[in-house]
Amino acid sequence: MSILSSSLARKFAMALSALFLMLFLLQHFAINMTSLLPNNGKTFNEISHFMGTNPIVQYAIQPILIIGVVFHFIMGFILEIKNKKAQGVKYYKNNGAANSTWMSRNMIYSGLFILIFIVIHFIDFWFPEINTKFIQGDWSGTHEGISGLRYYHELQEKFEEIWRVVLYVIGFVFLSLHLLHGFNSAFQSMGANNKYTNGMKIFGKLYAILIPLGFIVIALFHHFNH
Repeated sequence: MSILSSSLARKFAMALSALFLMLFLLQHFAINMTSLLPNNGKTFNEISHFMGTNPIVQYAIQPILIIGVVFHFIMGFILEIKNKKAQGVKYYKNNGAANSTWMSRNMIYSGLFILIFIVIHFIDFWFPEINTKFIQGDWSGTHEGISGLRYYHELQEKFEEIWRVVLYVIGFVFLSLHLLHGFNSAFQSMGANNKYTNGMKIFGKLYAILIPLGFIVIALFHHFNH
């Protein structure tokens, strides 16, 4: 029997993948925040170049991250389908609003939008990076022959157009809604109900609001300061 065949095992695996992705999101946020420093992107370029050329990051952490993203979304869709099958006709008769929050009832939709948003983000940043390093063979982190400018320059260039900024803002709003329910759900699935539960709930709400808000600030900053 597969370890993911039981409902409890699937929820636990889903929770683990969610917490892993939240740790990555925090690290990604911290790096991107350095692009706001008043040194013309020097710190951001140095960190980005290190992350982009470090073999452990490129050949170990990055594949694990991609697998984690794919696993999380596939498992999310599987859980949603199985939940609807288990509820059957009652799913349509029950008043879901009386027993759960809007966010918990619509996790599949916020998750689907976030998946689309991630694909767009990959097209904007990750695919060009893969093309530069692995197809063109350029690991220098330069732009037009000027050392240390490519990462910061590309970040500013992407947020020059207002439609992309609006798209990213909407994406981060959906991410916030998804995280508001997902954080607490992940800890409950792992059985973390103890004296620290209230503190974790507060931390979860702060994380779900402040991290996406910070990304929105970054997008707006580079749009208006290009």
